[in-house]
Amino acid sequence: MSPAAGLREPGALSPEPSALAERVPPSTARSPPRHPPPRALPRRASGGGRRSGTAGFRAPVPSSSSFQPNGASEAALRCEIEELKRKDLALDQEIAQLLSEGYSLGELEKHISLLHEYNEIKDAGQMLLGKLAVIRGVTTKQLYPEYDLELSD
Repeated sequence: MSPAAGLREPGALSPEPSALAERVPPSTARSPPRHPPPRALPRRASGGGRRSGTAGFRAPVPSSSSFQPNGASEAALRCEIEELKRKDLALDQEIAQLLSEGYSLGELEKHISLLHEYNEIKDAGQMLLGKLAVIRGVTTKQLYPEYDLELSD
C-alpha cells in the first residue's frame, strides 16, 4: 500500500470501510469483544422435495385480495352487517335510557378522571408497600393487616 493511498483529492469520495481497516494498525491495548462474533447459519441443501428459495412467500394472514366476496362469504358478511346494526341500535337505546335517567357525558368523564387518579395513587401505594416489604424481609401480603388493608384492595 503506497503512502499516497491514504490521501484523497478534494471532492473525492471517502474510502470504503475495508480500506480504512487496512490502514488502521491493530491496537494491542484493546480488550477482547464481550460477545463472540455471530456465526453464519448453515445452509440447507436444496432438494429432497423442498421448495426452492425463490418460491413466493405465503403470509400467515390472508391478503386483502383474498377477501373478495363470493357467494358464501357475501352471505356471511351480510349477516355480520345485520348483527352489527342490531348492536348499534341496542347501544343507542341504552344511551337514551341512561340520558333519560339523568346521567350525563360530563359526569362520565369526571368518573373516568377520578378512576385514573385513584389507580395512580393505588399504584404508588403498592410500590411503597413493596419497597417496605423488601426492607423488612417480608411479603407485601404480610404488611396488609398492619395497615388495615384488605387483600382485595
